[in-house]
Amino acid sequence: MAYDKQLAERISRTFGILGISFEEKFMMGGICYMVNDKMCAGVVKNELMARIDPDQTETALTKKGCRLMDFTHKTMKGFVFVDPEGTDMDYDLEYWVKLSLEYNPKAKSSKKKSKK
Repeated sequence: MAYDKQLAERISRTFGILGISFEEKFMMGGICYMVNDKMCAGVVKNELMARIDPDQTETALTKKGCRLMDFTHKTMKGFVFVDPEGTDMDYDLEYWVKLSLEYNPKAKSSKKKSKK
């Protein structure tokens, strides 16, 4: 499954401008950006996937192009998709990246712990 490589490059550039260290991982048919070993944002097809504070979901859904993430046909708490209309301007994309980064310290780690 293809993903929007131009959007992915813009996200990488935004993390760089903000001075954020990140890791790219290919998953869910797209690309995910990991910050502090936690899923922070990504691209699925042509949409931004943002991991945000679940308490911010209602506000986020009022923004242009935002909808609940339903990748598996079930909504996922704390995740939203933003269509190209909602990320076409750099300041719109930066808004979503910053919102994801704001939640990142509170998010649970996606990294698997080894059993002892």
